[in-house]
Amino acid sequence: MMKKNKSLRTLVYHGSIWVIGLLMIYPILWTIASSLKAENEIFRNAASLIPSEWKWGNYARGWEGFGDLSFATFFLNSTFVTTMVVIGTIFSSTLVAFGFARVKFRFRTPLFVCMIVTLMLPQQVTLIPQYILFHNLGWVNTYLPLIVPAFIGGIPFFIFLMIQFIRGIPRELDEAAYMDGASTFAIFWRIILPLTTPAIATVAIFSFYWTWDDFMTPLVYLNDTKLYTVALGLQMFSDPSSVSAWGPMFAMSVASIIPQLLVFLFFQKYLVEGITAGSVKG
Repeated sequence: MMKKNKSLRTLVYHGSIWVIGLLMIYPILWTIASSLKAENEIFRNAASLIPSEWKWGNYARGWEGFGDLSFATFFLNSTFVTTMVVIGTIFSSTLVAFGFARVKFRFRTPLFVCMIVTLMLPQQVTLIPQYILFHNLGWVNTYLPLIVPAFIGGIPFFIFLMIQFIRGIPRELDEAAYMDGASTFAIFWRIILPLTTPAIATVAIFSFYWTWDDFMTPLVYLNDTKLYTVALGLQMFSDPSSVSAWGPMFAMSVASIIPQLLVFLFFQKYLVEGITAGSVKG
């Protein structure tokens, strides 16, 4: 009887996991299926995941883009912006976190509190002041408003994550290095930085995802279509005053997911390790 109850619980558990998993992945499957449907079939037969006629031409039409501007331009723009933001985020987050976690300086506690407070501020609160600042600097319609902030502070959440991770590293390593004559920066570069690889990988992955998917920031600062990222490029397929190109839009949406999927597949080990290690050591 006990074996039967255990088998039943196992069956219910795995069945529930499969159902929840299918519900979570269904929007992605629907997008893929819609990218291969004729436009008049996408919403007329929305529940079906099998196209009545396979329209592989949606991918070719979507990649052609708009006039002389192919969708490859948007991919290259997003790749450049995302790469620079990831590099800047890693650079600034690790340095700032090391300062808060290891270096004693005046007003460290008030500055740390200010950084924590910024975690509670929604993006809309700082959007207008930032726009005025970048407009006065002449940076509007360039990539500078998208990239420079990552190099001069990064995202408070990533700094906090790195602080928690660095605090879990024994201070005896720092003291031993000081006794050997190492400077503060040498300790950061040669000891702390190599030990924070899992946390750095976590920061890099999340920074990649958030920047690649970001729609609001490029929308506010970029006016020239040649500078558009993938998120803005997808929006160009939609035309409220006319007929939207749903097939190519879904096709390019599927294409835009591929880089994120590849990053997750190759770096999921470091992602899980960084999150779990940071939570345990914090």
